[in-house]
Amino acid sequence: MQPKPVSLSRTTITELMIPAYANFGGKIHGGILLSLMDKVAYACAAKHAGAYVVTVSVDGVNFREPVSVGELVSLHASVNYVGRTSLVVGIRVESENVITGEKKHTNTSYFTMVAKDAEGKLCVVPPLALENDEDIRRCLESIKRKRLKEAFSDEFDNEKNRLDLEDNLHLLQKERVELPKKN
Repeated sequence: MQPKPVSLSRTTITELMIPAYANFGGKIHGGILLSLMDKVAYACAAKHAGAYVVTVSVDGVNFREPVSVGELVSLHASVNYVGRTSLVVGIRVESENVITGEKKHTNTSYFTMVAKDAEGKLCVVPPLALENDEDIRRCLESIKRKRLKEAFSDEFDNEKNRLDLEDNLHLLQKERVELPKKN
């Protein structure tokens, strides 16, 4: 299987934010942006994989800036890393006020996708051909993010299994919670 360059699957989707996308505060629903991110992640990953892909996880969805009705939102996606059957797609979301020309970086997120064949079984994806220092940096960051995520997951599972309520009630003392009354 021949490696495919990052540039082959790089994808941008731009969409006008309409009033139907707004929440009660007049800003665009986060769910609308997540849906658009999933769409661009699919397009990017499917182009690289040459197969149907599905989302298995989303990392780092932080809404840095609100998006307003009437702005153009551009979602820039690239494959940052490939495993055997998985791909990590990095997405940068930017909004633009078409009247003033002001642009804002509103989100950066990472979608892990897996490729599936016609029977719905996992299938191998092509290796990734890194083309420049930016591609190398993004790939290395993906590897580090993957390792940190695995370590956190293991550590958290261990903590959950060892959690003793009585020994940890002191952690709630400065929190904004009320404990049930004991009889």
